[in-house]
Amino acid sequence: MNRWPAAKAQRVLAALLRAGWTIKRQTGSHRTLQRPNQPDFVFAFHDGDEIGPRMLARIAKHTGLKPENL
Repeated sequence: MNRWPAAKAQRVLAALLRAGWTIKRQTGSHRTLQRPNQPDFVFAFHDGDEIGPRMLARIAKHTGLKPENL
């Protein structure tokens, strides 16, 4: 069973920013996030979009996000 709950994109982005990611640039809804010593990550969701558990797990794999950070 997946331990990730569904969450709004705005909430996920806020959690990433609290975890040390910063917005490098933005074009429309595509935000390129950066963090020292890690490759850039493109967060391509509108703020009101609902992100499901499987996509959250993929985001976590690339960013180190944990369910308790939401």
